Amino acid sequence: MQKILITGGAGFVGHHIIQTFLRDTEYKIVVLDRLDTSGNLNRLREVLDEDPSWESRLEFIWHDLKASINEIVAKQIGNVEYIFHLAAGSHVERSIDYPMEFVMDNVVGTTNLLDYARTYASDTLKMFLYFSTDEVFGSAPIGTNYKEWDRYNSGNPYSASKAGAEEMCLAYFNTYKVPVVITHTMNVFGIRQHPEKYIPLVIKKVRDGESVTIHSNAEKTKAGSRFYINTEDVASAMKFMISNYTTGEKYNIVGEKEVDNLQLARIIADIIGKELKYEMLDFHSSRPGHDMRYSLCGEKMKSMGWTPQKKLEERLEEVISWTLGNADRWLI
Repeated sequence: MQKILITGGAGFVGHHIIQTFLRDTEYKIVVLDRLDTSGNLNRLREVLDEDPSWESRLEFIWHDLKASINEIVAKQIGNVEYIFHLAAGSHVERSIDYPMEFVMDNVVGTTNLLDYARTYASDTLKMFLYFSTDEVFGSAPIGTNYKEWDRYNSGNPYSASKAGAEEMCLAYFNTYKVPVVITHTMNVFGIRQHPEKYIPLVIKKVRDGESVTIHSNAEKTKAGSRFYINTEDVASAMKFMISNYTTGEKYNIVGEKEVDNLQLARIIADIIGKELKYEMLDFHSSRPGHDMRYSLCGEKMKSMGWTPQKKLEERLEEVISWTLGNADRWLI
């Protein structure tokens, strides 16, 4: 039975990928996580509730990647064919206040995992997939959709640390032949997301009749926009990647369509059936480091045969229904 090592597997995106691979494949999965504010074992417990037999194929190891993976931890992990590296500091606001934390988590942490890959896993490893972000390219002017190898233009310490980690991955590919693959994805949403994130926050505020803050331009006439993508689609892309990749390459995983944050809030309010109360706020001028628009080109993955499985509105209906039905646990 082949094995995947998933770092950050108790996190929001990671646990959805685990669920998809447990449900749709026979892979064994080892989770490496330090269980900080992002990691939550309750997510994995709920995944296993779907099918308790999956527990025999899932192993959890506590480790903080700021420390190297020594021989003892490597022995616990065992032989792996695939590494999905999702563990990362990802809170933009915190990176602005504490940039060195993000250098340690994202650059040093990634380098420690790359060292593990070349030292302990080189005989069996087929893929080291680094899960990066659209933010490494910076704000996208209207009409611009960044391709995989476009230049970096990091707008904050978080995105700079992710770009730095990408370059370390490519260095290990070129120097040590670690079979690196890099993906960029955009704003991910889904069930069991932290309630501070935009979509669950809007769901809660609309439900409770509270005003939603919409980040906008300085004139407060236009909201920031994104290509939001559901975790189920991200997980399907990762499963697709297992059989469709070239080492040393990069791939953009892009949502179905672009939507600005005011449009998105209105869609959510319509689905819930309540009035949207909102305020436009020029957050970007007062707090540098946040970008108005991110955009990636998804043509490469589309030409290979992968696109999102459902429309944005359908995904939102699923997430809203589940979130409101499980609000006691996931919408506090």
